[in-house]
Amino acid sequence: MAGRLQDKVALICGAGSIGSGWGNGKATATAFAREGAKVFAVDLNPGAAAETAEIIKGEGHNATSHGADVSDEGAVAGMVAACRDAYGRVDILHNNVGISGRGGPIETSLEQWERVMRINVTSMFLTCQAVLPLFLEQGGGAIVNVSSLSALKAIRPELAYATSKGAVNALTINIAMEFAGRNIRCNAVVPGLINTPMVTNAMKDLPNREMEAMMAGRDTLSPTGRMGEGWDVANAAVFLASDEAKYINGMLLHVDAGLQHNLTTN
Repeated sequence: MAGRLQDKVALICGAGSIGSGWGNGKATATAFAREGAKVFAVDLNPGAAAETAEIIKGEGHNATSHGADVSDEGAVAGMVAACRDAYGRVDILHNNVGISGRGGPIETSLEQWERVMRINVTSMFLTCQAVLPLFLEQGGGAIVNVSSLSALKAIRPELAYATSKGAVNALTINIAMEFAGRNIRCNAVVPGLINTPMVTNAMKDLPNREMEAMMAGRDTLSPTGRMGEGWDVANAAVFLASDEAKYINGMLLHVDAGLQHNLTTN
């Protein structure tokens, strides 16, 4: 039985993981492959991208890994060229690259602000700018970006990160509207509290008891009493990239157990 993404070429930026377990990008790359996509897995860490590709190939699917800094224009051009060399086309662009940035307007340095914006927003601008001409040439394509609930709800002081994800939402909607008539869709997944290696890595210097308390607190914030998993984000991305979502465009799809409706987080 053919998968939902059968024979589509998926260029996935941020396909690796910064630690053991399943981050959003690693899970999404694997989920895409399981649905029949040919996965071009990209990460700043070439080893992390290669690890994801090996998992996919170990399951009998098709994947190629590539190391690139997608906040660099030249690296993005090289990445897209390498994907075309490997598979001849690009059908899906998935943007999962991002870093956190704690602190409010007083604590956040200009250097931190600019770094978060470059990695979280400029990278998506560059990848979309590079891939959209291919989509136009090919007669269509799908972009799935990863945003965050932090763009819409002030869960904690993280001005740079929250602002960057607000920009991702705006980028997503503007691209969706501009290219809707050209068979090109652009949507975003908006994760809430997800248990990923990125979360645990941010707490790695904390004492075990304090880390456990913070993780328990994240579980408590969720209306379901537990955080989501990278696979929850991955499943949403598969849907948005597939033809099942052919009439969905400019959508910010929340994967947060309904947390956006919980006013106690304001």
